[in-house]
Amino acid sequence: MTLATKADEISEIAFGFMGSKALFAALQLKVFTHLAEGPLSAEELAQKADVHPDRAQTLLTALASLGLIEVQDGNRFGNAPASQAFLVNGAKYDFGDYLRLQVGRQMYSLLDQIENALQGTMDADDTASYAEWFADPDEARLYSESQHSGSVGPARQLSGALDLSGARRMLDVGGGTGAFAITLCKDNPDLTASIVDFPNVAELGRGYVEKAGLSDRIAYIPGNALEAEWPADQDVILMSYLLSGVPGETHVDLIRRAYDHLVPGGRLLIHDFVVEKERTGPKLAALWQLQHTAFTPEARSLDAGWLEVALDEIGFTDAQVAPLIPKMTMLAQGTKPAA
Repeated sequence: MTLATKADEISEIAFGFMGSKALFAALQLKVFTHLAEGPLSAEELAQKADVHPDRAQTLLTALASLGLIEVQDGNRFGNAPASQAFLVNGAKYDFGDYLRLQVGRQMYSLLDQIENALQGTMDADDTASYAEWFADPDEARLYSESQHSGSVGPARQLSGALDLSGARRMLDVGGGTGAFAITLCKDNPDLTASIVDFPNVAELGRGYVEKAGLSDRIAYIPGNALEAEWPADQDVILMSYLLSGVPGETHVDLIRRAYDHLVPGGRLLIHDFVVEKERTGPKLAALWQLQHTAFTPEARSLDAGWLEVALDEIGFTDAQVAPLIPKMTMLAQGTKPAA
């Protein structure tokens, strides 16, 4: 590979933020939803999105260069297959609100803190933890509602990868608005769940649980997952996107606490942004953990090798770590030995 090619790669990385903003702007203007029924010219889209045709043309050109839309018949634009499936409002696998609201509106702006977070020089008024962030009801609502949108798909993948037919009690630690608990309970009629999360999140989550018709099977324990009391004798304990968002020094204690609250034969499930043992990727998992560091400076990057060793040392058997969302998340599993 030539030096010039390497320079091109560096430029693509440096200018990646422009692609992100193009996506967020397109979601805000509902470009993919407008294109869902068929290709449009820049002028036609401009009318639907209420923007000047020249600016619509510029945005559509950027989206086409990113592979998010396709140029058809010379001057018309249509959704690429992935955009049609994932970025159209109301589509089965739509997670556009997650990208537009949580990533674009909340996390993207917090990345301005990343240098100070890495250097340990954050200002007193900077956001430094999820607990601090979610003390604001409006921020908690925006994050939680968009996170719910982004968690439905992964929850379906997790459910499809598991056999929970013998489980009766599940604890979802840091379970947010209940996307995972709702999906797993729907797919396993004998399963009940308790969700531990911040009070502002729990208040929102109860609405999702009620809408799903599962209020008699899913209950909330409002509080910080690191401090709240957990119910004992659980068949399954799930920690999804938890370890990547808490101080690294708490990881071992959380895994040990899960062990203590499981019945013999119970299973711990850790779903998170996890990189390979060699720490060469996946790129998306590594970058997600870096952005967590911007507002949780004590957070620690997880790797598959460390997770397997930690599960084994605490006493879990059959420890394994494997990809769940390709190139982004992994699922670690361990079983508490039978009595």
